[in-house]
Amino acid sequence: MGTAERDKVYVVQTVSRIVQRCLLMATDPGDLVLDPTCGSGTTAAVAEQWGRRWITVDTSRVALALARARVMGARYPYYLLADSPEGQQKEGEVTRTIPSSQPTYGKIRHGFVYERVPHITLKSIANNREIDIIWEKWQPNLEPIRKQINEALGKDWHEWQIPREYATEDLEEVRDVVEAVGFLHEWWKARVARQKEIDASIAAGADFEFLYDKPYDDKKKVRVAGPFTVESLSPHRTLGMDENDELVDPLQPRNGVGPKEGQDFVGMILENLQSAGVQQAHKEDRIVFTSGPTGWPGHYVCAEARYDESGLSKRAAIFIGPEFGTVSRPDLVAAAREAGDAGFDVLIACAFNYDAHSSEFDKLGRVPVLKARMNADLHMGDELKNTGKGNLFVIFGEPDIDVIYTADDEIQIKVKGVDVFDPKSGEVRSDGADGIACWFIDTDYNEESFFVRHAYFLGQNDPYKSLKTSLKAEINEEAWSTLNSDVSRPFNKPESGRIAVKVINHLGDEVMKVFRV
Repeated sequence: MGTAERDKVYVVQTVSRIVQRCLLMATDPGDLVLDPTCGSGTTAAVAEQWGRRWITVDTSRVALALARARVMGARYPYYLLADSPEGQQKEGEVTRTIPSSQPTYGKIRHGFVYERVPHITLKSIANNREIDIIWEKWQPNLEPIRKQINEALGKDWHEWQIPREYATEDLEEVRDVVEAVGFLHEWWKARVARQKEIDASIAAGADFEFLYDKPYDDKKKVRVAGPFTVESLSPHRTLGMDENDELVDPLQPRNGVGPKEGQDFVGMILENLQSAGVQQAHKEDRIVFTSGPTGWPGHYVCAEARYDESGLSKRAAIFIGPEFGTVSRPDLVAAAREAGDAGFDVLIACAFNYDAHSSEFDKLGRVPVLKARMNADLHMGDELKNTGKGNLFVIFGEPDIDVIYTADDEIQIKVKGVDVFDPKSGEVRSDGADGIACWFIDTDYNEESFFVRHAYFLGQNDPYKSLKTSLKAEINEEAWSTLNSDVSRPFNKPESGRIAVKVINHLGDEVMKVFRV
């Protein structure tokens, strides 16, 4: 067995079967597996497939990105849980017993329903009383056929004497032989069926061993990864060791080679911002800087830049959020106030994440606030090839949403589109729902975490066909119609008094808006 997958995505990627064998020998479904060296995420992918919980750690953002994409994009078999009605039914079928009537809770720690290998001995055959019952059940079918064969051929064969084939050169017997051949075929078909039932009874009654790598699965279902999170990326730098076992600081030049002078997180962001510009949902809506960004001695505003808008040069203040953290509404208000005091025309905020309340803030006085979400690839720092291409900074507008109250005192959400900033005219325009790939609702938002309770998929280019292609299965069109909608299903008013709606565009950018109801 090799040490790497045939189609590697990571330099030290391990064969899945090696990890699978170790995992199946050492753990049970529901156990927690820890892999302190994530790499391409082989351990996480295998653990996810076999129903193990997992935690994986790595210092490389490249490895984490590859592992996350690998787990999220995988399709897994749907194994039958022993603690489920379907599992109880299958267990009864395999062991030839009455299915258990105990209540089920769907707990994975009870394991799956596995295939098994019987250990058949003479003792297990001799003690199997079901063999006589099966024999007696089949006799009323087999005995009349045996008599017909003997009458047609003028024989007195017992059951064990009947041949599989019969031929003769006597022309007087030809007519009887033709008739007898049909009886022979019918008799042996029933005889083989009886023997298979007896063999199954012997196997079910014998001692056996479970095949833990061969659980039964439901071919009609496809499983994807359960929910998982990337909890944090450490802000601390790690020191390596050189060939002389001495510490090496990756930010310090070595042998004349090293990072650019003064290069830090902010410098790297500004360099990429200068070459990539700021993209919006439409390709033609792109802010291309004519000068800058160059440093600015502000508390929140760290740089200034210029771009053309309707033939006029606009002066933009640049605010960059933390490398590891979330930008809140107070941060944006303070940055916009500083930009207004310094005479800037617009504030462009760049951050990896924004909190829910910041989505409601888009202007302070005369200064519009553009919230650009930075691509996670920027975490790779110097490992990211700066080509000026790709959507590294994307402004995703405000979702245009209506809250509808039904006659039954329930709530429905209608998403009408997204309000986006047009850098050419300097105005906000409304786009339809065509620019939305999917949208989700947390029907009882707790102001801490977004929990997907409703999910809907709009999209372009026939998402129904794409889904069938991805899952390689037929999708119930009636069920799909409830998900392919710009109007949600009715739901009860939230106890918290708040709902949150998250909208994602075709570029993968997302924005969330909170409503009081």
